[in-house]
Amino acid sequence: MKNIKKLFGSIVLASVVAAGCAELDQYPEATTSKSAVFNSENGLNLYANSFYNALPTARDIHAGDEMADYAARTQVPDFIRPGNYNPSQSSGWSWEDLRNINYFLENNNSEEVSKETRNHFNALARFFRAFFYFEKVQRFGDVPWINTPMAVDDPALFDGRDPRTLVMDSVLADLDYAIANIRQGENESRSLITKNVVLGIKSRVCLFEGTFRKYHENYELTSSVEKWLNEAASAAKQVMDSGDFTLYKGAGEDFSYRSLFISEKPVAQEIMLAVVIDPSLSVFHDANWWWTSSTYGARVSLTRDFIRTYLNEDGTPFTELSGHETMTFMEETKNRDKRLQQTIRMGDYTRTNAGAVVPAPPIFSYTYTGYQPIKWTLDDMYFDGGNRNTNSVSMLRYAEVLLNYAEARAELGEFTEADWLLTIRALRERAGITGNLGMPTMSDPYLQQTYFPEIADPVLLEIRRERGIELVFEGFRFYDIVRWDKGELMEMPWNGFYVPTLNTPLDLNEDGVLDVAFYTQLPSNQVDGVTYINVSENIDSGINPQQLDEGNKGEIHWLDHQPREWEEKNYLYPIPENDLLMNPALGQNPGW
Repeated sequence: MKNIKKLFGSIVLASVVAAGCAELDQYPEATTSKSAVFNSENGLNLYANSFYNALPTARDIHAGDEMADYAARTQVPDFIRPGNYNPSQSSGWSWEDLRNINYFLENNNSEEVSKETRNHFNALARFFRAFFYFEKVQRFGDVPWINTPMAVDDPALFDGRDPRTLVMDSVLADLDYAIANIRQGENESRSLITKNVVLGIKSRVCLFEGTFRKYHENYELTSSVEKWLNEAASAAKQVMDSGDFTLYKGAGEDFSYRSLFISEKPVAQEIMLAVVIDPSLSVFHDANWWWTSSTYGARVSLTRDFIRTYLNEDGTPFTELSGHETMTFMEETKNRDKRLQQTIRMGDYTRTNAGAVVPAPPIFSYTYTGYQPIKWTLDDMYFDGGNRNTNSVSMLRYAEVLLNYAEARAELGEFTEADWLLTIRALRERAGITGNLGMPTMSDPYLQQTYFPEIADPVLLEIRRERGIELVFEGFRFYDIVRWDKGELMEMPWNGFYVPTLNTPLDLNEDGVLDVAFYTQLPSNQVDGVTYINVSENIDSGINPQQLDEGNKGEIHWLDHQPREWEEKNYLYPIPENDLLMNPALGQNPGW
């Protein structure tokens, strides 16, 4: 959105120049007077650009899964470390964006502007208000519903919170108003809110609320589950029926998926809304720095438990292979769903170093598990330091809409063979999966026992598998776990690839060059170029955070000695301490 801010500034400057040439009895467009803003479509458009500041940044999205069950990282998040998180550390209780929106809605009533135009911009404002409140409800549960621009001395500022049902019903009303009144318009840049974007976000919001109410029975809201899931399915289906988007396949099975995340311009066939990067305006982000540095980011890597959920290329579960438990990294990454090779370093993945193409196996100065992500990183090492990334970052894409539709239909018990063809099968075919593409009739024991033992429906299990893989590292996983009432997944061990023996260097990309070896006693005959990793039980500073689960062989484990604990209270964040002190009527969330 930073490019929109620059565009906003350019338009204001142009308005200043234009105002100097205008007749003296016209409203000066460069002023901030109410009439200058609300008496013309240009004024409304300029004001509405400010709403986009409420959307996530590129960093919010590319690093959005740094706290997830499948994300091994440098430190256990304080949020799930016993006794390490309290209301004084909480954040997110900010309301500036809401006042900006409500002020606009209260004043967008000039008869000098057509009703259709006013309704269009009110639709934009109400979309952003719904987006604002959805994020608040996800984080805090009950929140105050405010639909007027309060003054600083308004007594209502010290009111308590409103029930979740009132707030989410209001969110739904805002989204429906936006769908009914927003202009479809052109959105070639994929940076603007259109009717299809609102429908896509509505499917996201309603799926969250419907499944949250279904699986959190203690809220006693299960009677409204069907309504929310029907809303989710209906909104997604309208996008699907529009014919405006499709799954991108233009770069083939080996590269189409990754193209969505490393292209400078959003891939318009599939990306519906994006944080658009523009080098000509010096708008960049820091994904390469965050995802490759040994010191800057959280050094997130995938766990082996999650890697196992990727199907074999023939569509069979990987965990049906004999001996899969002791397969090496080189063995287990072959012949898999082609999204795996487009998500982590493996096989013949290469990078560019000062113009030279070089092999790029996982490096243990970054990864703790061996499964090093590449989803958001550009392959040229030039981009690895600072804010240099030129790839746009998607906020909403068609694949998510398909998954929202599939899950809502499955949760309603209405999922059909035709739905399967349109959604899960389509995604798997794009990923190069060649067999077992029919709708499943039996549950995958590994997926069920490891992640969702309470789910008996094999179709719903496969939809959850697909969602995890397709949307990995796009910022969905934590709140998927929340809405599914699966917080205990956050306590899963952070396991890495299997090491068959100590002191034997491994050639991770099988290019003839040895890459890494694991030891408890550093060997005297070390091989040049090999990274040696100490996996002994203790090191000088105490317990070694990186060990093998069988001592002299086995899976790499990271930070097993740091406890992780998910309690019922973790399904909501606490109200920040300072905000609660200013307004005790807010009350605190249970357990905090």
